[in-house]
Amino acid sequence: MSLIVETTEPGVRVLTIDRSAKRNAFDIQMYRALADGIAAADRDPDVDVTVITGRGGIFTSGNDLASFRDHPNSRAPFDLLHALVDAEKPIIAAVEGFAVGIGASMLLHCDLAFAGRSTVFSLPFVKLGLTPEGASTLLLSRIAGYKTASELLLLGDKFDAGRAEKTGLINQVVDDGHALTAALDTAAALRALPAESVRLTKRLLHRDKLDVLRVIDEEAEHFIERCHSADAKAAIARFLE
Repeated sequence: MSLIVETTEPGVRVLTIDRSAKRNAFDIQMYRALADGIAAADRDPDVDVTVITGRGGIFTSGNDLASFRDHPNSRAPFDLLHALVDAEKPIIAAVEGFAVGIGASMLLHCDLAFAGRSTVFSLPFVKLGLTPEGASTLLLSRIAGYKTASELLLLGDKFDAGRAEKTGLINQVVDDGHALTAALDTAAALRALPAESVRLTKRLLHRDKLDVLRVIDEEAEHFIERCHSADAKAAIARFLE
């Protein structure tokens, strides 16, 4: 199984990315499993909050480049992003180890996020001959400012949890190994509140949902086009050597 689905506490669905041998990198099956898991939790009347985390001290190292190379036209990553945007109930991310590529951009669509102090983040799309995804060209500029967004998306360099907190990508840096605890504590706090008020407040916060989905789809067109470029093929081949 690539996704562990658990109800660790009443009303809290925990979705754990489980591809430890690949540093929890996403292949097509993983994208589909997580998208389905998010949608199922959102439909379940017994679930109030969804928590997403990774097994083995790693959130995700991003795309499995071999799977990515073999399926350049796949819409699976964008289906996952749509599932995150469409969710009506709160989603909390518990991040440890690595949050690379979509592992970082998906945090823009989580309502709350906590990260271990040693977590390494990066948005290396341009370095791979690609373009950003996840509406990151819209949302990262909005939360971090144009200059910071330009630096993180154009250069694609690694950055630490402290900077992720300053940019607004996460809520709080916690001690390594404690991100899931922080996420579950926050989930419990949300569950103690009137559920309908929580859902309505999230809906109001996401009143630009249609614009975000439009940007995700616009970015997806450029992303898939770039997947077929010589630059992307060469960059991915170098990473797979």
